[in-house]
Amino acid sequence: MGGCEGNGLPARRQTATVTGNPSRPVSFANVARFLPERAQTHPHTCAVRAPVGDDPAQPGRIAYVERSFAELDAEADAAARLFQSRGILRGTRVLVLVSPGLDLLRCVFALFKIGAVPVLLDPGMGLKNFLACVRHSEPTALVAIAKAHWLAFFFRSALASAKIRVRVGGSAWERELAAHKSKDLFPLAQTQADELAAILFTSGSTGAPKGVCYEHGFFEAQVRLIRERYGIQPGEIDLPLLPIFALFNPALGMTTIVPEMNPSRPAACNPARLVQAIRQNGVTNSFGSPTLWALVARHCEAKGHDLPSMRRVLAAGAPVHPTLLRRLKKILPNGTVHIPYGATEALPVSSISLDEVLGKTWTQTEQGRGSCVGSVFPGVEARILPLIDGPITNLHDAPTLPDGQIGEIVVRGPSITRVYDRLPIATARAKIPAEDPTDPKAVWHRMGDVGYRDAQGQLWFCGRVAERVETTAGVFYTDCVEAIFNRHPRVARSALIGLGQAPAQRPALVVEPLPGHFPKNQIEREKFSAELRALAVAGTPELAEIFYKKSLPVDVRHNAKIHRLALAQEYSK
Repeated sequence: MGGCEGNGLPARRQTATVTGNPSRPVSFANVARFLPERAQTHPHTCAVRAPVGDDPAQPGRIAYVERSFAELDAEADAAARLFQSRGILRGTRVLVLVSPGLDLLRCVFALFKIGAVPVLLDPGMGLKNFLACVRHSEPTALVAIAKAHWLAFFFRSALASAKIRVRVGGSAWERELAAHKSKDLFPLAQTQADELAAILFTSGSTGAPKGVCYEHGFFEAQVRLIRERYGIQPGEIDLPLLPIFALFNPALGMTTIVPEMNPSRPAACNPARLVQAIRQNGVTNSFGSPTLWALVARHCEAKGHDLPSMRRVLAAGAPVHPTLLRRLKKILPNGTVHIPYGATEALPVSSISLDEVLGKTWTQTEQGRGSCVGSVFPGVEARILPLIDGPITNLHDAPTLPDGQIGEIVVRGPSITRVYDRLPIATARAKIPAEDPTDPKAVWHRMGDVGYRDAQGQLWFCGRVAERVETTAGVFYTDCVEAIFNRHPRVARSALIGLGQAPAQRPALVVEPLPGHFPKNQIEREKFSAELRALAVAGTPELAEIFYKKSLPVDVRHNAKIHRLALAQEYSK
């Protein structure tokens, strides 16, 4: 078991150029460089703690296996040598199916060091989507735990391209790593800023998941934007409730505490263990969905706990209701909540704080104005374009709308991705050439979201373009309408859907009542529906139907994005 203090590691000879300063320019842009930099400047600082069950010596506490930055870097180097010996080289596409934690960090940083391209899929996307994504991306290699290798055996055709196979986990894996350790640093691939670094897949909440091509320069820009906006300092401790965010921590100088949760079923986690991890490790930072933070808040309230070490909570993936913000404010005596806005293809775009929502914007949200997602990050530009369902070949075909007018949100900036993997039609629909002579490859990304900018330059979110409801009385946007009905004290959440075909859809509402408040009979349904209709304000659609569902279908990644199109299909039958 590795340790994080005074580990007595021998000095390793420098064989690759690193800067020692994550913010200083380098002649290449390999995102893996941040790990050896941190290993040089803070070799004994803990890089990662991964849970291994209960601590037998201290009941109620979690036992961890630990690695310092120097140890993690040495083990990533060993993994890189091992992968190279198996034929994984610069540019090799590698499907990575490894559980979040120590092995995921070792493997992904090893691949970055080589200049190989990890293909990272959401474990909760479902088998059908998973197999389709694998077939499409055509990985040359598979780096995976034993269970995933069995999956590859049963679905040979989907993984036929992955001729190189490396099994991760267990004693044989550890012995192979030990055999490939060296006192010399692994020579980092001198990858350029526009060189493909990884393929990350979208959640597929409004369509099939798509592979997003991440370049090394995008990762570096994300690190800079996130660090500067939120004031993250080296030495902080992070509990990433979305596993991919652990990959940023070496660059940010943060220790990663691996949460005890199944990434394919995050909402089924035990909030008591998350709270224990925060309190036991002095966690200062954490990113997670509103659904997960609601679980944590309820547990803290029930047990009388607070989280005094927390400096910031980043809650994203869906709009965050002020009821949750107020509950979080009570359990964060020394911290606050930030709500970043973005997407897999464009992250980060903008951000708003708890105090801004509660003190300034929520009143307008409850009046049907949408959700304010704050000011854009420095270097990021956002515009509002008319709603056009087909491709937009240049901005002259879609002039920017004035402040206050609703349209599609488009963004550009240093962390905005340029293409989908091998999907030219999807790329053409989502990207608009920026026509920037200083960066010929620069694009505007169409967020697929409806929104507007206010007079102060703040960005407002009104819903997904694909989920707008077009009726003979006008066009209605989900986030604007649902907030009005979500004011009802017995409503957990609701979904505006369109029955029939646009532009003559009939607007309907699907309501998820709070636990214990589901209507038991027709009389209760009619009374509940009458109360909801009474909440309508000017501009609210006249609802053709109100349906009740015990649990609305949501995405697995954040457990917060409602599958409205699936609901519309269900209730249109």
